[in-house]
Amino acid sequence: MFTGMGTEPGYCIVMTTCPDQTCAEAIAVALVGAGLAACVNILPDVRSVYRWQGRIEKSTEKVLLIKTRRDHYTAVEQAIVLQHPYELPEVVAMPLAAGLPAYLDWIDASLESSRM
Repeated sequence: MFTGMGTEPGYCIVMTTCPDQTCAEAIAVALVGAGLAACVNILPDVRSVYRWQGRIEKSTEKVLLIKTRRDHYTAVEQAIVLQHPYELPEVVAMPLAAGLPAYLDWIDASLESSRM
């Protein structure tokens, strides 16, 4: 559940990481195709350093920035978890405090048009 953000309509950016371009594109296409995201940016390689199962790990990953509405978060989270190869994928959301009204309208239109 999308916690700490209230229940009012709004927008968010969901972030996840993927091990490679193929995985990143598959998740992006699935989210946009299902009408869960208006847009997904796939950022170039980032170097991640993290603790996993008691060890410090290093890996190169792709970052996905998923533009959606807060009311879609649970479905976005579930779709990522279902497709993701990681045992524990990163799935975090950040609320948008503000945005160009025309861009936010485009997000709404993109999400709604896929359901017609």
